[in-house]
Amino acid sequence: MKRLILPGWFGSGPDHWQRIWAAEDPQALVVEQKNWDEPDLESWLANLHAAVLAAPGSLLVAHSLGVILVLHYVARHPDAPVAGALLVAPGDADLHAVFKPEIAGFAPVPRTKLPFPSIIVASHDDPHMELARTLELARDIGAEVVDVGNAGHVNVESGFGRWPLGRELAARLEAAVQSSKGE
Repeated sequence: MKRLILPGWFGSGPDHWQRIWAAEDPQALVVEQKNWDEPDLESWLANLHAAVLAAPGSLLVAHSLGVILVLHYVARHPDAPVAGALLVAPGDADLHAVFKPEIAGFAPVPRTKLPFPSIIVASHDDPHMELARTLELARDIGAEVVDVGNAGHVNVESGFGRWPLGRELAARLEAAVQSSKGE
């Protein structure tokens, strides 16, 4: 199964687990954006849509603002051929858009139930979304929660490189999708 990697704001640098996965996994593809520093919801959505149509049945692997991108995508394309989503350390566009106008276009965050299996990875001390809000979001969209304790923003600055647990979670989602198809 293809994995479409969706970085957040600033694009996940070369030492980020998303970029490492993309470099090591021939089934993984980073959905690149024209400008990582100035997020534009419409162009980011168009790039994601093109990637989903080019690789139907993929698993979306999103981090931070990439998680919010997935939620906007599903709200607009509920029947898109997506197999599942691993949603890691969502960025709170609703709260942060006031202080960071660059992401204002991503607010309000849709809370549409996801039509495919999904996991939200929640950290107790994530500076970009409080745990209570992450849990509320997971409930609203119907995602399973994996609590990783005090893991910061689950990024390089928090000490995450290859991140084996993330790979296990992605594999678990893929197995659930295969099982539901009877394969």
